Amino acid sequence: MSSVTGAPIRIGNASGFYGDRFSAVREMLTGGPLDVLTGDYLAELTMLILGRDRMKDPERGYAKTFLRQMEENLSLAKEKGVKIVANAGGLNPAGLATALRELAAKLGVDVRIAHVEGDDLIGRADQLGFGKPLTANAYLGAWGIVECLNAGADVVVTGRVTDASVIVGPAAAHFGWTREDYDALAGAVAAGHVIECGAQATGGNYAFFREQPIGVPGFPIAEIHADGSSVITKHPGTGGVVNTGTVTAQLLYEITGARYANPDVTTRFDTLALAEDGPDRVRISGVTGEAPPPTLKVALNRLGGFRNETTFVLTGLDIEEKAALVREQLETALERKPPAEVRWTLARTDHRDAGTEEQASALLHVAVKDADPKIAGRAFSGAAVELALASYPGFHVTAPPSDASPYGVYSAAFVDAAEVPHIAVLPDGRVVDIAPSTRTLALTEVDEPALPEPLPDGPVRRVPLGRVIGARSGDKGGSANLGVWVRSEEAWRWLVHRLTVTEFRLLLPETARLPVTRHLLPNLWAMNFVVEDILGEGVASQARFDPQAKAFGEWLRAREIDVPEALL
Repeated sequence: MSSVTGAPIRIGNASGFYGDRFSAVREMLTGGPLDVLTGDYLAELTMLILGRDRMKDPERGYAKTFLRQMEENLSLAKEKGVKIVANAGGLNPAGLATALRELAAKLGVDVRIAHVEGDDLIGRADQLGFGKPLTANAYLGAWGIVECLNAGADVVVTGRVTDASVIVGPAAAHFGWTREDYDALAGAVAAGHVIECGAQATGGNYAFFREQPIGVPGFPIAEIHADGSSVITKHPGTGGVVNTGTVTAQLLYEITGARYANPDVTTRFDTLALAEDGPDRVRISGVTGEAPPPTLKVALNRLGGFRNETTFVLTGLDIEEKAALVREQLETALERKPPAEVRWTLARTDHRDAGTEEQASALLHVAVKDADPKIAGRAFSGAAVELALASYPGFHVTAPPSDASPYGVYSAAFVDAAEVPHIAVLPDGRVVDIAPSTRTLALTEVDEPALPEPLPDGPVRRVPLGRVIGARSGDKGGSANLGVWVRSEEAWRWLVHRLTVTEFRLLLPETARLPVTRHLLPNLWAMNFVVEDILGEGVASQARFDPQAKAFGEWLRAREIDVPEALL
């Protein structure tokens, strides 16, 4: 798949998660020219879901949606000469590859199918010190994909590779990059990081969505050049927008600091530059890379126990007193066998002198967890409903009594890369072992850059912070990442001095007692805050109202602060 011209390779992405827009594969194949179509189907929570699928049937464990998408589109991809690379193999890439071959035979499509495996460490989890998790998957890099494409594969499916690897692999194969072409690889990682979450790069979940029509955003494309620079774009005529803001937002998504580690290269996000390159086109250039770290991250999922929840509706007057009454009554009812964990949250969604009953109502939410499904099940939800005629006036709940449901616990571990098999199974069945990187560099934080001169004093106005900043937030295990950026040098000079960790904690009181780290990216006029432990044991544990911290940044933007009038 080596490059024979100076033209870039056009890599589109049609999935940002398991459950993304089903029609996106066809939209991308019919919307304009592509060389490769990728899909990211895996997340921390997805691996838990696939693990439970595999418990029911050892032949499962892959993203069934992808197989249905290929049933509709494999012939079209072959006709258009578009190669497919996706991590939809999940916990069973070999099983998905077999199912794809059967599908291709049924459709009468002559395609060569390969897969990458080795990431699944469940059989060695105890030996590696991980105990007995439900899933244990190391994040592999791109070189297994490269091997498959160089062997002529039309479709490559993988297990748990890093999200960017499905983009890096095709680019490295196309241009013949070597293991130590760090700058080119880093550029591809940056491009991959932008497009791997699908429509988040084209106007989806965008802080400044009111500034231009969004509609239903098209999916993104990265035109990657031989030096690793790229242009982020989308098919003409599709919804959404690609500008430096949408690309910045996605670059900040779920990272930590200036060094972004992948198994093949550590990308320096503090070196890249963005520039508009025409309508719906943003160029990423100047990215430098370093040798990758010597260890691979391993995602571990365990079944943590069972959970249940009830939401009481409190209407009209005396909301706080009504909440206190029902809380006391339910806790008394549960005294004999109390759940191991009980969490209460009162959301004051009620309005004074409201014009509708719903606007006059607040929500009191109680969630419980326990190792015993009976204690967290009907024993809890039944006790809540039994109070219906014996509690506060206007008592009702949002759902009938329910059984407990299992919940998962996520944790991350690290293992020497040499301990993890990385195996490419080529279209002809040959098996190739992919060696780990021979050059590595332990991951360290960069020194904090020098701060610019602050803005001179002047008149201020108290407004929501979102009048000035954009934000994008998300989860990494139990930590929340909140990236913010501004759109002028003057705003950056103000923000970098104003939005300190101390101020951040004041604005978001839920973070006041938690470890918070601020990372600066002056080249993007941006910073990223990492808040540890706010999400408990990860999204599947449902430890917080917003368990993946998706709206965490919007909460920050809604907080009011004194802003220089010169910026408004």
